[in-house]
Amino acid sequence: MPVTRILPTPEAGELVTLVRDIADAELLPRASEAEAAGQYPRDLLQLIGRTGLLGLPYADDLGGGGQPFEVYLQVVEELAARWATVALSVSVHTLSCWPLAAHGTDEQRKRWLPDMIGGELLGAYCLSEPHAGSDAAALTTKAVRAGDEYILDGTKAWITHGGQADFYTVFARTSPDGSRGISCFLVPADTAGISFGAPERKMGLTGSPTTLVHFDGVRIPAERRIGDEGTGFGLALQALDAGRLGIAAVSTGLAQAALDAAVAYAKSREQFGQAIIAHQGLGFMLADMVAAVEAARALYITAAQRRDAGLPYRREASVAKLVATDNAMNVTTDAVQVLGGAGYTRDYPVERYFREAKVMQIFEGTNQIQRLVIARHLERETP
Repeated sequence: MPVTRILPTPEAGELVTLVRDIADAELLPRASEAEAAGQYPRDLLQLIGRTGLLGLPYADDLGGGGQPFEVYLQVVEELAARWATVALSVSVHTLSCWPLAAHGTDEQRKRWLPDMIGGELLGAYCLSEPHAGSDAAALTTKAVRAGDEYILDGTKAWITHGGQADFYTVFARTSPDGSRGISCFLVPADTAGISFGAPERKMGLTGSPTTLVHFDGVRIPAERRIGDEGTGFGLALQALDAGRLGIAAVSTGLAQAALDAAVAYAKSREQFGQAIIAHQGLGFMLADMVAAVEAARALYITAAQRRDAGLPYRREASVAKLVATDNAMNVTTDAVQVLGGAGYTRDYPVERYFREAKVMQIFEGTNQIQRLVIARHLERETP
């Protein structure tokens, strides 16, 4: 069932209605088959971009839609309720564009951003490494200055859109000075020296490509460095704050889809002379699922409103990501239970939702890392 949303403007309401129509017509009919076949729907990302949806959270003068982040996230949720892979792609692409949009020079943004937010170029975000996942400051990929160029060497891991992206937002070490020695680069995918590992064989989100990305003597012009040398780690963390809200929205949409499927089944399935939704034990389970979905939605919207108001929101983003992804895991687990034996088969989508929900607790910072972020904020707060 469509979620009743309270949006800041009538224009935003019309936008969400448009997104629902597109998602119902273009995403929902293809999702199950494409996930089973492991097919990435690049054409849908182009469609979404050309419709203007990839540019929603960017200012008008950057060629964007000028919409509040809370509106953008609710669009992502609507996409996720039909197909999580597509919504994840939108979130990761936005994460990849953010350093340029927020910290690029006027010349850099004018040159590269229009195609990036217009759907013509797909992005990937390269921070994690095989031995530096949660400890991003320990990354070892190097960028050595050589005149008017940098030479990149190293390997990035768990890269969504690996082998599919047109550009890679890469964080690499330009000095040995810990977190202060990391810089950010915008690397075109067709640059010599870039190669990819085999696609990861994943439990879920099988339509979304995830690979290692290798940089072997990759030469890029110095003008493709985003921000000053040594500022990359701060850029990465700021981008992740917004990215965690994106994952919270994806998780909420996925949980909503599982809830809708469970309710529909519980209304249609009869046992002991009545629909199973009328049995108190199952009805209470569904009520808890509703509470979990709505709590997650409220948290990510509140955090986004802080972002839109220019207030600090790192702790709130971690709380939203933690709660929304844990709730999605619980809701999809319960959805399988509501369907019983049918839920364990691929005849119904809830088993796919269950598999897709697990990774939400892992990427953009595991939920253990989110708890660490929240705890550190508590340490710094004055009584």
